[in-house]
Amino acid sequence: MSGNSGLHPEEIPPRMTGDITPVPHVSGRFEAFLPSPCVQNHAANLAFLPDGTLTCVWFGGTMEGMGDISIYMARLAPGADHWSQPEKMSDDPARSEQNPIIFVAPDGCVWLLYTAQTSGNQDGAVVKCRISQDGGRSFGPPAVLCDTPGTFVRQPIVVNEDGVWLLPVFRCVSEPGQRWTGNVDTAAVLVSRDQGCQWTMTDVPDSVGAVHMNIVPLGGARMVAFYRNRFARQVLRSVSVDSGLTWTRPEPTELPNNNSSIQATRLSGRRIAMVYNHSNASMSGERRLSLYDEIEPEGEAGDCEPVPSLEMSENKGTGAVWGVPRAPLSLVISSDGGQSFSDRQDLDIGDGYCLTNNSRDALNREYSYPSIIEGPDGGLHVAYTYYRRAIKYVRLPPHG
Repeated sequence: MSGNSGLHPEEIPPRMTGDITPVPHVSGRFEAFLPSPCVQNHAANLAFLPDGTLTCVWFGGTMEGMGDISIYMARLAPGADHWSQPEKMSDDPARSEQNPIIFVAPDGCVWLLYTAQTSGNQDGAVVKCRISQDGGRSFGPPAVLCDTPGTFVRQPIVVNEDGVWLLPVFRCVSEPGQRWTGNVDTAAVLVSRDQGCQWTMTDVPDSVGAVHMNIVPLGGARMVAFYRNRFARQVLRSVSVDSGLTWTRPEPTELPNNNSSIQATRLSGRRIAMVYNHSNASMSGERRLSLYDEIEPEGEAGDCEPVPSLEMSENKGTGAVWGVPRAPLSLVISSDGGQSFSDRQDLDIGDGYCLTNNSRDALNREYSYPSIIEGPDGGLHVAYTYYRRAIKYVRLPPHG
């Protein structure tokens, strides 16, 4: 079953009402476009609060990297058919605040985590947090969780069988004399044995190019992790047999990756569901110079033009690949811990054009940065970037 082939850009804003409606001719599927005051909305993450409210957090503003990029959160109450108006959860005009996560701790406290950087300098990012003592109704002031420059988050905290908190991170590293490009980013895990008071960082071995580490518990001390691939080849995978304290080197899976985010979750029946773009560099010659090639060092919009096409041989596998189309957005299932995947379903199809981050002029057409979570009834909830203009929400019936 395939999803939509894409709206015209001018059709999106009128639909950003938060109303959840059935999809014609697709049994059991519902969708909504979340309301937002921003022209750019990106990097959604879903989580259930203790009272059963489904939350979606993302970042919004004019363009990724700009100082007006802030964190927003919308809510879907149990049984409701309408997402709330979003709450602005961060507001530092000097920093671009990105990649939010909601984590419900074992004690019921709700943590909001996100990154903060200046302009496109991801190698200077720090991780901040706000904590709620009342189940997510209100949050305390921002605090720095990790001040190691270049630390970025994207995927949820996992609590292992011993009560240890595992926060997967990636480390944005700049090469000597150059601005950050993503060429030598690596993966790591922040580990806390005291419920988030103190953290220590453990690197994932041989992980250059492996980012957005997504930890999925398999039972007992066994865990698997999936990664975005900076070189736009394949989704990567590694395993842990000691409750996430150490990891094997990331190895390619059968799934393509276009240097864009993926997310996986373990379903109640022990299977793993993953949402990702079924696309990689071998499928397209479209390239751009970098993620922030439209932003000058001062943080102002520049005149840099995207690179329309580069042959794979020009990359030589030594640098991050940007601009590979971010479409289709697909769902797959694994029954063997992520060693193989089947039952591919395209949730949205289109050309996935992403040679620009420009939302103001409606130039971007990507479906990207998905989040997926299983509901109490076994239904699947998915949220993702739609053209960098909106966050789209899709509810699917229980799978299989």
